[in-house]
Amino acid sequence: MELVVEVDDPATLTKAALRRIAEDTEMPADERVHAEDAVTEDTAEALAYLVDPFDLVGEVPGIELAQASWSSEEIDYDPDSPDWDLDEDDEVDGDEMVGERVGG
Repeated sequence: MELVVEVDDPATLTKAALRRIAEDTEMPADERVHAEDAVTEDTAEALAYLVDPFDLVGEVPGIELAQASWSSEEIDYDPDSPDWDLDEDDEVDGDEMVGERVGG
């Protein structure tokens, strides 16, 4: 599975991640500083801090998530490119885009 998201407000995403870090009362101080630096410097880190792959599929019957990893890259979305395959259920509407990127 590959998930493609468009971040249209990086500052809001970063603020949400920083709020989540501040609310984590069990996080040691040195880890907190590292987490705050990471989400401030990299939008993908902020997203990764807010989205837990195990939570995404934990309730899906018939599967068990054994491993999850994150990678990110900035890309330009081109609906005419053969690298993109949008199904009829997918949509591109303003700033919202869902679809599957074919290849790598």
